Amino acid sequence: MALVNKIRERSGIAITIIAISLILFIVGGDLLGSRGLFGGKTQKVGEIAGNSILAQDFQKKLDQARMEYEAQSGQSANDQVIAQLREKVWNDLLIDYAYQKEFDALGLTLSEDEKQDMFFGKYIDPAVRQSFTDPQTGIFDINRVKQQRAQIQQLPAGSIQQLGWQAFVRDIQRQHLMTRYVNLIRMSSYVTTAEAKKDYEAQTAKVDAKYLYVPFYSMADSTIKVTDSELKDYLNAHKDEYKGANTRSLDYVAFGVVPSKADSLALKNTLTQLAKDLAKATNDSSFARMNSDVPHPLYWSLRDMDDQLKEAVKGFFPGQIAGPFRTDNTYTIYKYTGMKRDSLYTVKASHILIRPTNQSDSAKASARVRAENILKELKGGADFSAMAAQYGTDGTAQRGGDLGYFQNNGSMVKPFETAVFAYNGTGLLPNLVETDFGFHIIKVTEPKNNVQYRVVAVSKQLGPSQATRDEVYRKADEFAAANKTLEQMEAAAKKDKSIVLLKANRVPEGSTNLNMMQNAQPVIRWAFEDKTDVGDVSQVFEVNDAYIVAALTGKTSEDEVKVDDFRDELTAKVRNQKKGEEILKKLSGLAGAGSLEQIAQKYGAGALVETANDLTLNSGLLNSAGADPTALGKAFGMKAGQKSQPFKGESGVFIMETLKKMDAPAIADYSQYKKTALQTELQRSGYFVNEAVREKANVKDYRAKYF
Repeated sequence: MALVNKIRERSGIAITIIAISLILFIVGGDLLGSRGLFGGKTQKVGEIAGNSILAQDFQKKLDQARMEYEAQSGQSANDQVIAQLREKVWNDLLIDYAYQKEFDALGLTLSEDEKQDMFFGKYIDPAVRQSFTDPQTGIFDINRVKQQRAQIQQLPAGSIQQLGWQAFVRDIQRQHLMTRYVNLIRMSSYVTTAEAKKDYEAQTAKVDAKYLYVPFYSMADSTIKVTDSELKDYLNAHKDEYKGANTRSLDYVAFGVVPSKADSLALKNTLTQLAKDLAKATNDSSFARMNSDVPHPLYWSLRDMDDQLKEAVKGFFPGQIAGPFRTDNTYTIYKYTGMKRDSLYTVKASHILIRPTNQSDSAKASARVRAENILKELKGGADFSAMAAQYGTDGTAQRGGDLGYFQNNGSMVKPFETAVFAYNGTGLLPNLVETDFGFHIIKVTEPKNNVQYRVVAVSKQLGPSQATRDEVYRKADEFAAANKTLEQMEAAAKKDKSIVLLKANRVPEGSTNLNMMQNAQPVIRWAFEDKTDVGDVSQVFEVNDAYIVAALTGKTSEDEVKVDDFRDELTAKVRNQKKGEEILKKLSGLAGAGSLEQIAQKYGAGALVETANDLTLNSGLLNSAGADPTALGKAFGMKAGQKSQPFKGESGVFIMETLKKMDAPAIADYSQYKKTALQTELQRSGYFVNEAVREKANVKDYRAKYF
């Protein structure tokens, strides 16, 4: 644990505290001052159970969380970590204000004995076990926990190490209370015999049906007129299906920042000079550390090398400079100076794993027979990769059984490792290897060796220069200046085909992405500002390797659901409703005209007659109509030989005819179905508990306005 290292390095504590104090002084002044992010007036980042979460208070908690993180990890918090800490602080507030009321109402607490037990007793918390397990041996040492606590207690009160430890303890205790609460709700879940029987019958009872189906799409949309009044009436009648949400829709142009030809030429010149300097360097390893954009080992086994280097190293001679070799946008030059023998061997192999279906002796015997038959075919000349793809039962089957390079360092289970490294040369191992996973058929594809190559590597990444960035920014800024409205942006995109107008619809408040573009919070914050109106065009935003100019095209509110919020969905629903009425009217006059085929013939174009066999209520699919619960219910609700009147389904109008019904056979024990249904309930309960608590606490999250 990094916290242990911090204590050992007591001399660095004062420097760390001074550095953090300076950060808080500078950043705190910017964020919390009278002209900072939160201004001089009190503002809220949210509400939980009637408690206002003030922006200034939230920032203080975030600063505290950052200090605690840095104390525990020994690393400075980058932007990604800050975002995670921001989410953690919010979740902690949810526990304090929303969940704590539930804990108190139920009398849920942790006793002192329990608090001790999760660190020093029989039931060590997984986070404690992970933090104090020796990575070399994999052994958890409780004495390390006790030593850690003793050292922490000797430090001055309020020290950064104490803060980190206290946060570690507090988070674990919070998690235990949360787990206890959720488990309490989960344990109240119950499945009755009647429910289990219903599930059994839905999976087992079957029906054969013939049906006439007129899909809604058989009528052209242009023949159906839908008015705003009809859309509003439908929305009012189905309010529960259309929940409001705070979202924004945007059109935007992304001006990508990519390396220019000049950037490529500059990198080429840099690499040429680096190669000359590396050749002359008296301390080449230090030279590489100082000049490489990517850290590399000094001694390489074949396992450490990519395919390019593995192939090239075969022809290297001492003192040779090779490269540059390209991997994506990284270019690497190498200096080879010799080799040495390692205590570990490296090998490359493939395998075919045959797993027994269970752990019984008969299942294992059956798996062994299957594996021996495959081994026999391979000895007869069958292709190993093809056999692995056909018979392999683990993830390597998709790549022909290839395991890649590995060493005899315990990375493979003992029987497997022993067999592979006892083999000399390449080829198929003559016997099966049995492990806890099953039976392995193994082929060594590159022989074991313990050679380590001393290869000094210097990598440089091709990226856009500042001049390139400035040029792309200039173009984006000119675009924003010339197009002040959404209409002007659309016109510019039509005129210049190099400008692509992208759409991001219904982006939720607090989102960090614009479609697949991450870290787009600045654009989203602008869209949610009170002063931003539909049709407004933004200033230029820098997001990752692009400059963004956006226009707001739409707003939705959780407090006021409007037709425009769901216009496309509502229009489709109302249009299909009206289509259904017209189809029903036409079919109703033909219902007594004979067989389904005769009715379809009289109806004309668009009417289909199909048959579906072995339908179940649980997973029945109709041929052209797909999943349609209404149609399935009709088929199961009638006796064999009965035919329904025309009715509207999910995607069209039907007349169902039940041909044959096969009831589920009676069984005495429904415990298997009870268990399956209960497992489903338990899996969903944690999510539903969280949603219920949030709804009861009337949680309002305004963080997107600030962060």
